[in-house]
Amino acid sequence: MKTQTVVFGILGTVMDRASRRRGKWEKRWDKWRPTISLFQQNELSIDRLVLLHNKNEEDFAKDIKTDIASLSPKTKVELTCVTFDAPWDLASVYLTLSSFLQDYPFKRSKENYYFHITTGSHIQQICTFLVTEARLFPGMLLQASPKKDDDDRYPVQTIDLDLSKYDEIASRFKQEHLEGTDYLKAGIQTKNKAFNNMIAQIEKVAIQSKAPLLITGPTGAGKSHLAKRIFQLKNMRGQIDGPFVEVNCATLRGDNAMSALFGHKKGAYTGAASARDGLLKSADGGLLFLDEIGELGLDEQAMLLKAIEEGRFLPLGADSEIKSTFQLIAGTNKDLRKAVHKGTFREDLLARINLWIYELPGLRHRLEDLEPNLDFELNKYEKDYGYHITFNREARKIYLDFANSNEATWAGNFRDLNASVIRMATLCEGGRITAKEVRDEIDTLKYRWNQDDGNNRQIDLERFLPAVEIEGLDYIEQVELRAVIDVCLQSSSAAEAGRRLYNVSRTLKKSSNDSHRLATFLKKHGLSFDHIKNQTNC
Repeated sequence: MKTQTVVFGILGTVMDRASRRRGKWEKRWDKWRPTISLFQQNELSIDRLVLLHNKNEEDFAKDIKTDIASLSPKTKVELTCVTFDAPWDLASVYLTLSSFLQDYPFKRSKENYYFHITTGSHIQQICTFLVTEARLFPGMLLQASPKKDDDDRYPVQTIDLDLSKYDEIASRFKQEHLEGTDYLKAGIQTKNKAFNNMIAQIEKVAIQSKAPLLITGPTGAGKSHLAKRIFQLKNMRGQIDGPFVEVNCATLRGDNAMSALFGHKKGAYTGAASARDGLLKSADGGLLFLDEIGELGLDEQAMLLKAIEEGRFLPLGADSEIKSTFQLIAGTNKDLRKAVHKGTFREDLLARINLWIYELPGLRHRLEDLEPNLDFELNKYEKDYGYHITFNREARKIYLDFANSNEATWAGNFRDLNASVIRMATLCEGGRITAKEVRDEIDTLKYRWNQDDGNNRQIDLERFLPAVEIEGLDYIEQVELRAVIDVCLQSSSAAEAGRRLYNVSRTLKKSSNDSHRLATFLKKHGLSFDHIKNQTNC
């Protein structure tokens, strides 16, 4: 059975129209009428025309149908009433047209479809492009043109909006995607495959979605920096025009938390001497970054959920809600699922913000990216302070060797790297970092990290072993076991923990199985790497 050719079109209110006055009606064939011209061309045989018109244009549409019948008797013309209340309003036209197309009974296996875009208002023509590119209309566009002086037929041209068929356009889209991911990484040519894949997906989501994003990872991994870059990328691409508003939720407590986020009316509580808009209102039309969202109280979480879902919230002391539309990016270094089980974080809020969840790895787990990030920090120092700083060859090697060694814990992640570069750049002479500055800085880092370990990582053996077994261990055995557990907690795998624990002896062996050596040690105490990792972080 022959495939039928079906053309959709909007009745033209100006060019299609012919005056009914005596003398002019007979001359209607002398002028170019776009809908009629579809049947005065040789390129395309049309089996059916679906002609959309407003209700008050019914008589005019019937005249067009009569003229088409005289030119192409075999063509079936379906006059279809579709009311465009505001043909110059983009939202109204798009919704009307998309609703009509979604309800239309297309028969794609039996019919080929075209949409005639020569007629209608400019807004209707734009919307025709949009619904076709979005595949709400399953066909191609058809453009009619006036005939040339030496031609007795009217030309038509088809336009296929399947952009995947156009190599040049597809190449440009790919280039824009690469530029977007490069921008999110601040131009740093990272080598970590998992990190690069994650950034590539974030770039797609940032451009195409307004849903909340949840960025997790340890302190100093770059959550705030990434949120700012996402905002700037969306702003450059015309996806957002409001401000970037950032707050660390760990700094908010009590009435101050409610007031800072949602605002308050004058006199809402003691000390509220004047009204305050609040951060959610300030972020209207823009992007709100709530860092350490796990620190919010349950009341604030409930109000935030309502604001995300409904775009409305009630300031403290107010009688009526206010509106604010914003995109949310939340950051945390906590496991929010565990917080839900403990009752400190709302399950419904977590479900709302974790549609897109991304975990930023710490610097320790991206050591292949340490060198390009070092160069980035040097360039940043030059921009911020106006001084060009470089390493000499020996100094750079000493620093990178240490930075990649097991001695470098990078507890503060990229914040540690940033601070380290600033110290060396400030203390060096003549814009040249030498081995002396590097060795002094290594001592500084070791001291700071040892201080952090002493203050923050008191491993409680009772969380891993029964008290009676701990009492049977010599003090030296307890110290050794605490050190091993600490390394396990900081490592992503048993193999990594083994490499750090046996960093010297492993180099003296022809072949080593560090994870097996670690497993053997832990087994003596009835422990395993997985068991340790399943415990709450210290």
